Amino acid sequence: MAPGGGFGRVGELLEDGDDEPSVAVVLLAAGVAAAVLSPLVWLLVSAAELSVDDALGLIASGTTTEVLINSLALVGVVTAASVALGVPLAVLTVQTDLPFRRAWTVLAALPLVVPSYIGAFAYVSAFGPSGALPDLFTQYGVGFVNPYLPTVYGLGGTALVLTLFTYPYVFLTTRASLLSFDTTQLEAARTLNHSYPQAFRRVILPQIAPGVTAGALLVALYTLSDFGTPAIMRFDVFTRVIYVELNSFGVGRANATLLSIQLLAVTAVILALESRVSGDTAAGYGTPSSVKTVVSLGPFRWLAAAVPAVVSLFTLALPVGILTMWLVRSGPGYTGGGLAFRPEFATNSVYVAVFTAAATVLFALPVAYYAGRSDSPLAKVTERATYLGYAMPGVVLGLALVFFSSQWLRDTVSPGAAQLVYQSLPLLVFAYVVRFLPQAVGSTRSSVLGVDRDLVGAARLLGEPPRGAFRRVTLPLISPGLLAGAALVFLTTMKELDTTLILHPTGFTTIVTYIWRVQEAGYYGRAALPALVLVAVSGLSMVPLLRGRDDD
Repeated sequence: MAPGGGFGRVGELLEDGDDEPSVAVVLLAAGVAAAVLSPLVWLLVSAAELSVDDALGLIASGTTTEVLINSLALVGVVTAASVALGVPLAVLTVQTDLPFRRAWTVLAALPLVVPSYIGAFAYVSAFGPSGALPDLFTQYGVGFVNPYLPTVYGLGGTALVLTLFTYPYVFLTTRASLLSFDTTQLEAARTLNHSYPQAFRRVILPQIAPGVTAGALLVALYTLSDFGTPAIMRFDVFTRVIYVELNSFGVGRANATLLSIQLLAVTAVILALESRVSGDTAAGYGTPSSVKTVVSLGPFRWLAAAVPAVVSLFTLALPVGILTMWLVRSGPGYTGGGLAFRPEFATNSVYVAVFTAAATVLFALPVAYYAGRSDSPLAKVTERATYLGYAMPGVVLGLALVFFSSQWLRDTVSPGAAQLVYQSLPLLVFAYVVRFLPQAVGSTRSSVLGVDRDLVGAARLLGEPPRGAFRRVTLPLISPGLLAGAALVFLTTMKELDTTLILHPTGFTTIVTYIWRVQEAGYYGRAALPALVLVAVSGLSMVPLLRGRDDD
C-alpha cells in the first residue's frame, strides 16, 4: 500500500500511541454501527405510518396467521430433520472405525457450498411437472404414472431441500463437540457395564447437547430467513410473501412491512436462544481434539458407510448431475426470449463482489480495531450492532432500503434524490455491506487481538508517526485477517439472492438474477451453467476444510 493510500490515512487515525483507541476511531466505529442499524430504523418508520387499526387488522388476518404457522412448521421440521441427520453422521465420522472417515467428513460438509436455491432449482427441474423424470417416463411410454408422482412443491419439498443443504451446520457443531469430548468419561461408563447406546444417552449426549443445539439454532435461523427455496417450491412463508407483497400494488407494502416486523420478532427469539446456548458450549470440555475410535462397527463397517454415501448422493451427486444433464441437453430451444447467458453477467457479479469486499473491509477496520483494543461496554455494543444486518433476512433489508430510497427520500428530500438512489449500484453495495460486515469484522478483530502492542510502541519510539507505525507494523500483521474477511465477503456476495433481486439496478444482470429469471421462465438448460459456476465459486470456501488435518 502506498504511503498516501487509504489504509495509510486510516492508520493515522487508528495508531495514536495510546493503549485505548483514539476518539476518531470510536467515532468511526460508532458511525459504521449507526449505518448498519439504519435499515431497522427505516423499517420502523415505515410501520409507524400505518394506523393502529389497520396494523391490527393485517396482523390478525387469516393470511398472516397462515404465513406464521407455515414458517414455524417449516422451521420445526427442518431443524428436527437436520438434527436427525447431522448427529449420526458426526458420531460415525468421529467415534467409529468407519472406512474412509476423512473422505466422508468432507463430503458430509460439502452441501454447505451449494446455495439452497440452487438445490431447490435442481430438484424442481428433476422431479417437477416439467422436470427430467416426468420427461423420461413420457419418453419411454410410461407417462401415465406422472400424475401419481409425489409433488415437490409445498411443505414437504421445501423441508426436504432445506434439510439436505443445512444439516451440515448440525454436523459440524456436533463433530466439534465430539472431538473435544473427554473419552475417559465414556471408558468409565463402559467399565460399569453400560452399552454404547446407554453410555451415549447418559454421558455423551449431555456433554454435546450445547453443540447440537447451537447447530440446530443456526439451521432454524437459516430456514426462517431463506427466500429462494420456499419461492421456488411455492410454499408461503414470511420471506416469500414479503417479496410478493413488496412487488404488488395497493396495501402490499404495508403488508410486507408488518410481516417483516413479525419475522424480525421470531428471528430475535432464535438469536436470543442462540446467544444463551453459545455461552454454555464450553461446559464439559477441555481435552485436545481426538478422533480416537471408541466404537468398532465390526462386520457392519461397510454397511454403515452406506449412510454418508446415500446422503452425498442426494446432496451432491444428484444436484450436480441434474445441472450437468441440463447443460448437455440445452440447445437452441432454450435461447428464446433474449434469455441467453452472456459473459457480462459474470463480469457484473465479480465487479460488484469485489467492490463490496473492498468497501466491507474498510468499514470493518475501525470496528474491529476498536473491539480488539478496548474492553469497554461501548466497544462491545458497537461490535454487536454490526451483526444486526447478518441476522436480518435479505428480503427485510431490501424492503427497508426500498422504503428509504423510494419513499422517504422522495417525501423528505426531493424526487430527484429518490430517483438517483433507488435501485442504484451504491445502494446495492451498501446492502451487501450491511449483510456481510460481521464476516470481515470477525476475522479482522482476531488479527488485531494478535498484534503485540509493544511492537507498535517500539515503532513510535524509533520515530515513526502514527501513520507510519500502522503501515509498517500493524497493517502487515492484520492483513491475513483483512484478506480472509474480504475473500469471505466476495464469495457470499456472489451467491446472495434476495437482496440482489430487490435492489439491483435496472439492466444490471448478475449470475444470480439471471438464474432466477430463467428458472422462472422454465429454461432450465440456460440456468445450468451459471448455477454450476456458483457452486464452484462457493466451493472455494471449503478449501480450508479440504486442507485441514483429520482431527481439525
